[in-house]
Amino acid sequence: METARVLVAADKFKGSLTAVQVAERVTAGLRRIAPEVPVETLPVADGGDGTVAAAVAAGFERREARVTGPLGDPVTAAYALRDTTAVVEMAEASGLQHLPEGVFAPLTATTYGSGELLLAALEAGARTIVFGVGGSATTDGGAGMLAALGARFLDADGKPVGPGGGGLAGLASADLAGLDPRLTGVDLILASDVDNPLTGPKGAPEVYGRQKGATEEDIAVLDAALTHYASVLGPDHARLPGAGAAGGIGYGALVALGARFRPGIEVMLDVLGFAPALARATLVITGEGSLDEQTLHGKAPAGVAAAARAAGIEVVAVCGRLALPPEALGRAGIRRAYALTELEPDPAVCMAEAGPLLERAAENIARDFLR
Repeated sequence: METARVLVAADKFKGSLTAVQVAERVTAGLRRIAPEVPVETLPVADGGDGTVAAAVAAGFERREARVTGPLGDPVTAAYALRDTTAVVEMAEASGLQHLPEGVFAPLTATTYGSGELLLAALEAGARTIVFGVGGSATTDGGAGMLAALGARFLDADGKPVGPGGGGLAGLASADLAGLDPRLTGVDLILASDVDNPLTGPKGAPEVYGRQKGATEEDIAVLDAALTHYASVLGPDHARLPGAGAAGGIGYGALVALGARFRPGIEVMLDVLGFAPALARATLVITGEGSLDEQTLHGKAPAGVAAAARAAGIEVVAVCGRLALPPEALGRAGIRRAYALTELEPDPAVCMAEAGPLLERAAENIARDFLR
């Protein structure tokens, strides 16, 4: 019989555990029941928040920069660097985590700091930049990011337009000639788990605006402003998959920076060295906080499961809550899912005690698959 080897490749449990902590807890539970089985961990992310942490766990160096936060105040943002490859996470500079609780700025939040973070990666010598986009507080079409990189967005009086998506309504001209020339020598990969266009019924304001505090009126203003902005910069790119990612920062990267869009989990599995780790495994454990319909559309567990299934390796999942029937899991390549709510039905307790509960779930996996 083949010697068992486990690969733990799970995403974070949002609000409870980082991807690194998930890997540690699963490993601890497995070892209590099957101490002889080798366990390798590879925390994963799909381009959203936690992407830099996953890269650092895989051996990248963590770097920090002081940049402009979404509200205009300075924040400290991290990126990851290995040789000439950088992993830059827009949420580190322009994410919802930088907003005080209950404070939103749907019309004025800016991605300027994301541009500054890209500049920091350029300064550090990056020639390939994986730009993970998600978790944004912004809906400015990437205009702030492009301004930080040297673009100019002017109103009819020749003055810079105001920050955020709302300011783009007054855009009269865009000048991209001042963009940092080093950008032309960089392979910029737009890594995202969403493929929405910039505007319209599936666009950034309509689909994601409410979670950033936008009212129905704000959404209409932002959609019109971004439509106008795209008419100035290039409407064709606005319809491309990923243009609507992270409040339209995907559009800015596609139209002005020559970025190429790839599903975030695919890019990250490449960058993190998933293929060689998978080749050493006989069982893969993946997961995230909630296994639901969204998981099937480009989230990390679906990407891990697809790659493992292609290699003929069995996959099980751990999660806080499970909202998928067994047949949907099966189609995704997941043999079985272990939810913390099966061990503790109270969601609040599940969140608070996620670590110990996850160890118990891992013990059950070891009994079912390693004994």
